[in-house]
Amino acid sequence: MWPLDPSRKEVLGFAVSCRVLTLVLQALFNAIIPDHRAEAFSPPRLAPSGSVDQLVEGLLGGLSHWDAEHFLFIAEHGYLYEHNFAFFPGFPLVLLVGTELMRPLWGLLNLRSCLLISVALLNSLFSALAALALHDLGCLVLHCPRQAFYGALLFCLSPANVFLTAGYSEALFALLTFSAMGQLERGQSWTSGLFFALATGVRSNGLVNIGFLVHSQCQDFFSSLMVQNALRQLLKLMGSVFLSVFTLGLPFALFQYYAYTRFCLPGSAYPIPQPLLQLAIDQGYRTAEGNKPPWCSWELPLIYSYIQDVYWNVGFLRYYELKQVPNFLLASPMAVLVAWATWTYATTHPWLFLTLGMQRSKNKKTPEKPEPGFLSPRVFVYLVHAAALLLFGSLCMHVQVLTRFLCSSSPIVYWFSAHLLLDQEPLLRSLETVPGKPPAGDPPPGQKVPRNSIMGLLYNWKTCSLVTRCILGYFVTYWLLGLLLHCNWLPWT
Repeated sequence: MWPLDPSRKEVLGFAVSCRVLTLVLQALFNAIIPDHRAEAFSPPRLAPSGSVDQLVEGLLGGLSHWDAEHFLFIAEHGYLYEHNFAFFPGFPLVLLVGTELMRPLWGLLNLRSCLLISVALLNSLFSALAALALHDLGCLVLHCPRQAFYGALLFCLSPANVFLTAGYSEALFALLTFSAMGQLERGQSWTSGLFFALATGVRSNGLVNIGFLVHSQCQDFFSSLMVQNALRQLLKLMGSVFLSVFTLGLPFALFQYYAYTRFCLPGSAYPIPQPLLQLAIDQGYRTAEGNKPPWCSWELPLIYSYIQDVYWNVGFLRYYELKQVPNFLLASPMAVLVAWATWTYATTHPWLFLTLGMQRSKNKKTPEKPEPGFLSPRVFVYLVHAAALLLFGSLCMHVQVLTRFLCSSSPIVYWFSAHLLLDQEPLLRSLETVPGKPPAGDPPPGQKVPRNSIMGLLYNWKTCSLVTRCILGYFVTYWLLGLLLHCNWLPWT
């Protein structure tokens, strides 16, 4: 995808190492810790399970818990139950492609085992490529190779680590989103729109990415505005905005239309295996064979809005209950990090916020060179995107998902953390080993200097600053705790 210079090789190597370690640890935790009996979606297994299938389940079963069970079920059986439509089809389709590539093993493994192997391999690949895409994007936006490099390394230690490996859509969404952002920074708006549209087919919050295309088009409009052609340029802008909204909204609209044909049109139901039908009766799951659901008669019949409301109780301030305090505490580090980033950037560039990032260069012939790093004006649109996700997630969603929601959608989480490390950690000057460059200085006696400076900070934990300990402690703790809890059916983010 990109030429592998030394920095990218280091990022890729670290990403692969983290994915391998994740797979090993989840298998270990799943084997030695008894599973918690959770009230979660757990459909019966229809296909016979052989000894090899049991081995696969033992090694990779930790990747199939909680929402991952929905994605695996959809890939295996399709959208049988109404609540399945809360999960978009992009990731299940990719899993089916993965199982097709494993066709020689079909005689040895059942479909679920093939899907589990696909989850492990594909999400490891997607998360490693997403780290490269984030590094590439950082180089384009920040114009600071060190911050781009450290941001990509921090992505490999993401607090949402378990969701980047388990049967969730986060890894694929991060890859598509970061790649789309990179293409847009290169001026490839058509390619960027395609990647953003694919991301919308993977997760619903991909719709928010319309803002990137609209902001870019408005920037082009204001930078080239001429009085004599103002009307023509305005019509061109309106056409571009409409095309962007249409392109990114199309996957969402098609998915809603598919649900409408399944549940609201007569004769669209297809046979459901008896064990799965019995599960629907026992658990109260709605199938297409029953009565028409109430959303079919809405003026705008959106099954996604109905499911979020009725099944998940998602809505404005609905989660603000005393019993949810632990979940708010669980999400608080991520909320504080993004809020801190927003405050730091806003107080540095107040005029940029007032002009919505539409400042024009004072000298058209010699454009101003942007300030490198996180405080660059080019970071503005990414910062607004992260702040909007934080605000929406805090007020309208199950707040514990805020961590993976932001970690798979926004580069700000990693860029601001890298900015803080470079700004607050003196030890980085001696551990500075961006691949291809010599260290900035000799390390203090007794300190290890690995090639990966983030690992160097972990090796020399006791001498790190408080800010470094807080950031890396948060990343590594959530990295490990997520594996420990999620893989044993215990609640996590």
